[in-house]
Amino acid sequence: MRVLRLVVHARSRQPVLVLGEVDGDRCLPVFLRAQQAEVISVGKREGADQETAVSQDVLLPVVEALGSRLVGAEITALVDGVYSAELVLDNDLRVSVRPSDALAVAVREDLPIGVADEILDDVGQDVSEVFPVEGSAAPPEEQVQEFRDFLDDVSPDDFRR
Repeated sequence: MRVLRLVVHARSRQPVLVLGEVDGDRCLPVFLRAQQAEVISVGKREGADQETAVSQDVLLPVVEALGSRLVGAEITALVDGVYSAELVLDNDLRVSVRPSDALAVAVREDLPIGVADEILDDVGQDVSEVFPVEGSAAPPEEQVQEFRDFLDDVSPDDFRR
């Protein structure tokens, strides 16, 4: 998965990270906590740049000091509208964390982000329905309005079985 957009949900004012398949057409909105959205908005960690250091940056040196390496983040389940996630280490160890924390670490460390196929099959949406395709006949203002309408209508409850 790759990050498509970080937006604010119009009604709830919650940050939403929209993930998209790297080699596919589906996307998945993930509602975030404000602190993790701020970390994600800062973007990829650039070496030892103290100007953009955030608290998640302490995780990598700790994991490395313990003889491991972070290799990815995965959203593993969706139960009653709530995602579960894990950070994946190189020794096949998995650590359960909040999805927003997993995504914040993945973005900061430029790690691969995975989503269980059954989640995408269940609640994934076609990217072209969420984001108009380039070259769309609709004028840009209409495309923006369509996306705003989507954000107005989506809520965490939409992902409950």
